[in-house]
Formats: sequence, C-alpha cells, structure tokens
Amino acid sequence: MAVETFDSTKEFLEELLKKVADGRIQLPDFQRGWVWSQEGIASLLASISQGYPVGTLMFLRAGGETRFRQRPVEGIRTVSKDAESLILDGQQRMTSLFQAITLNAPVQTHDERGRKVAGWFYLDIEAAVNPEIDRELAVKFLPEDKIDRNPRRKTTLDCSTPEKEYEAKLFPLNQILDSSDWAEGFREHYDYAKPVRELWKQFSTDVVKRFERYQLPLIELGKETPREAVCQVFEKVNTGGEALTVFELLTATFAADEFELRPDWEQRRNTWLNDSRYRVLEHVKDTDFLQVVTLLATQERNHVWLAGGGDRDRAPRVGCRRAEMLRLSLEDYRGWADKAVGALLTTAEFLYDQCVYDTRFLPYGTQILPLAAIFATLGEEAETPSAREKISRWFWCGILGEMYGGSTESRFARDLPDVVAWVRGKHSVPRTVEEAQFSAGRLETLRTRNSAAYKGIYALLLKRDISDWRTGANIKADTYFDHAIDIHHLFPQKWCEDQGIPRDRYDGIVNKTPLSARTNRSIGGRAPSSYLGRIQEENRISTEQMDSYVERHLIDPEHLRTDDFETFYEARAALLTDLVAEAMGKPVTPSED
Repeated sequence: MAVETFDSTKEFLEELLKKVADGRIQLPDFQRGWVWSQEGIASLLASISQGYPVGTLMFLRAGGETRFRQRPVEGIRTVSKDAESLILDGQQRMTSLFQAITLNAPVQTHDERGRKVAGWFYLDIEAAVNPEIDRELAVKFLPEDKIDRNPRRKTTLDCSTPEKEYEAKLFPLNQILDSSDWAEGFREHYDYAKPVRELWKQFSTDVVKRFERYQLPLIELGKETPREAVCQVFEKVNTGGEALTVFELLTATFAADEFELRPDWEQRRNTWLNDSRYRVLEHVKDTDFLQVVTLLATQERNHVWLAGGGDRDRAPRVGCRRAEMLRLSLEDYRGWADKAVGALLTTAEFLYDQCVYDTRFLPYGTQILPLAAIFATLGEEAETPSAREKISRWFWCGILGEMYGGSTESRFARDLPDVVAWVRGKHSVPRTVEEAQFSAGRLETLRTRNSAAYKGIYALLLKRDISDWRTGANIKADTYFDHAIDIHHLFPQKWCEDQGIPRDRYDGIVNKTPLSARTNRSIGGRAPSSYLGRIQEENRISTEQMDSYVERHLIDPEHLRTDDFETFYEARAALLTDLVAEAMGKPVTPSED
C-alpha cells in the first residue's frame, strides 16, 4: 500500500531531545525494548562529536485513525504533553542519546558480554581535541558512583565531584547541551590559566558546538497513513531486528482502546491447554488464532456486501493474509473470538474422530485453521452425517494430496467458502478435493513423520480399529496413550539389512504399522516368522487369533510367517492404496514404471 503523505526535513538534536523529555515524541507500544550496549552508545556519541551522520529518523504523526498505545522513551517515568510523533525508526539512537546526554541519571545498559551495567558517559577533553587519537577512545564510561576501580577494588579514577572531574579533565556528557556552568568551574579550577582556557576553547569548538548544532534528517509519515502501511514501513526500516508479528501490532492497536489482547488470548488458549482432550491444539499460536478470527470477519464482510446487492467482482476478499489481519478491528475480534475458540475445540474433537490425537502425528498444523473457520461458519449444520462425510473427504484430500505445504493463506481463503457451500449443497466439489492427487508410487517414498501423507496413512490405519498383536486391544485413544503406540517396522531393520533389502525399500510406510512399544520390543530384530511365534507363545494367543490381529493391519499373515518380504510388500502396498482412495473418495493415480 502506498504511503502518499510524508515530510522530509531536518531537526536539531537538542530540540528532538526536548520533545522526547516532555512526551511530544514517544514510541508506539509495538516497539521492542531498548537494547544498545555501552560500546554502541559510545560509538554513537563519538560520531556526533565529530559531526558525522548517524542515519535518518522516521516518525509517524500521531492523532490519526491508526492509533497505537504509546509509551515514553525508556528512562522517562511521566510526560507533560501528548505525543505529536511516534518513533518508527531511530528508537535505539534516540533512547541512547536521551539517556547519555539529557537524563540526569546513570545510563542503564549492558557491556560487551551482555552483563547489566549502569554509569555515566564522559569525554576525555585532551584526547577529544587530539586528531591523532580515535574519538571513540576519548569516550569514557564510569560506574554509578563515578569511581573506576581495578580488579582488586583499588580506585584508578575518581570523578565523584565536579572538582575531581576538572582534575581528570573529563567532561560529563550529560551536560553537553548546557555546558557553561561546568566550563566556568573548569577554568576557575585552574585559575584561568591560559593553556586551560585554550584547551576548553578548542574543545568547545571541536566538540560542544557540534552537539549544539547537530541536526538529524527526519522523515515523518502523515497521520492519515493506514495501519498496514505503517507496519510495512516499520519492518522495512527495521531490517536488523526480528520482524514484528501481527499479534504484537494488533496488541498495540487494541491497547489504544484500553483492550489487553495478550491476556485475553492467554485466557482463551488455556481453554484447551488445561484439558488433555484437546492436546492436538497445543501448538496453535496467537497469530494462528487471529487468522481464524480474520477468516470469519472477512467472510462476514463479503456476505454483507453481496447480500446488499454489491458487485461480486468488487466484494471484500475472504482471507487471512497479513494485510487483512492488520485491518482487523477490535469490534471484529470481540465479535468472532468466542466462536473461534468453540470452533477450535470442535476441530480437536473432529481430529480425534480421525484418530489424530496429538501434535506429533498431526499431518498439517495449518489445516486446523480453515477447519475451525468451517466449523464456526456451519455450526450445527456440520453435525449431520452428510456434512461430516464431506468435511472428512476434504480433510483427507488436503493431507494425502499434500495440499497444505508451503504458502497456505490463499488455500484457506478458497477452502472456507468452497467447503461450506459444498456441505450446504450449493457448490460442486471444492477445488482442494478436485485437485488432490495421490500416486501409488508415493508410498515408496513415505519414510518419516516429516511427510503429512505418512502421518495421514498412520491415522487411517488407526481408524480401522486395528489391534495390538501382544494384547489384542484396539489401538484407539486410551490404548494409544497408555501403551506408547508408535509406528514400527514389520520386517525389522536388522533382518532386512541381513537379507540385503535396500533401506529405501524397507524403511517406508508400507513396511510399518502402529504397535505398542512393548510389542515392538518383542519383535526386536527377528524375522517375522520368529517373532510372531514368540508373541503367540508368551501371550497364549492362538494362530487363528494372531492372524486376525495381523489382518486388521492390512497384512496377509502368511507373508510374515514365510518371511516373504517382496510378496508382502506388493500386497500391502495395494491395500494401502485402496485405503487412501477410500479416504479421498477418488482413485489413486497408478505408479509410473
């Protein structure tokens, strides 16, 4: 979005610091804390003392529709005036300069090792006027009591009184903009000796006047600048730090209306964090939640527009991209947040029905967001068998077609109206369902939980009410958690390697199935014919019963009992292909030879 209104000018450092002190210049609350080190501040002071440029400042004119909660620059407790401008770029520089040369208190900073330190900045007068000495070396930092000590705690420099400062010829930089009294005391201390008068005259010309006359280039955005433009500009000029999240920006915006977004979000998140039934939502973040709210808010705006007879081509877009999230109003948030929470809980229950119990085996965390928006929109309409069948089919097409990898916001925006209209009988098959494809050859490449389709097939096996081979218990929710169910090899790795079977063949999903950790220990590295017999004997299971347990995993037990890996592999791959096709509601694409 273009920023059409901004001014470019210069302003004296002294005037800027006065505005910082009385509150006419403040910070938007989304600005992170002041972090500059003692060394960074010293370098900045040295540059200004030489009249060198230290970069352009960027402000936002306050008082427009885009409002942010404001706070004073660090070190200021109270302000006497309302903010006229907010610092977008230059916070670290302005705070450093204010603390070092305006605030009559020790500078609270940290050293090069990151340790907290507090103290005062001085300039060595003689070093500062010596062109052979690097100006940064003339900048000194003394502790809070203005006494420097060696490691044995012996005093090496004492500037605790003005007389001691005069004696050391160290000028306190917090008096640089009003130096006359200190200068008079300095000259008087040396009985107005000519060398001292000449030294101060040179220091005043070379250093003091540079501070007094120093001007900083300034760009100020107009108060009409929209929120998303402010945020985009802010991030462009703050390339050295972490990008601000939408949540942080909206927190500052909503706070201007006395609404605390973070505590509200944390209270809502505790709805599922404090209940183990909803553990699959554990990784839902603040920005994820805002995306659900934004999808619902933009969908409502779209519906209102169309219901009012508005041109469809000009209708507000349904979506949850960054710009759309930044346009979210406090009214939008309050109107949809409760429904978003309820829909997320419904989503967790839906995932539970699909045998996705926790984040470790959640195929796509991103798919939770459109799912929640779909459930929030449909409400009770989503509870019918027909609705659940359609939503499930869309869900599995997204996973097995691997449609939710990479950039997903545009797919969210498509799937929400598509699936809702499909459930209501007003739309043909959603584009995600139509476009999803699964090739039979993909089974050969699914080897780890990094793949959504791998985790999807694992969940589909759990949905078959499969049994654990040692106990015969159904591997469903309770057994899943009580017995550490995971996906394990059928033909063990060691056995396969001993037989010369390639890793890319034996390590895929075709040669794996959900089993308890204890059952997997019974398998060990033995041949299937050996471990099946051992499990039967130790647990007093008949051959017929064991075969029924194995068959539920889409495995012909005879292939295990004869250690026939290749026949087993081809047969199970075909059965898994059928399982995938059933979930997607469409044929699987044949493998390319």
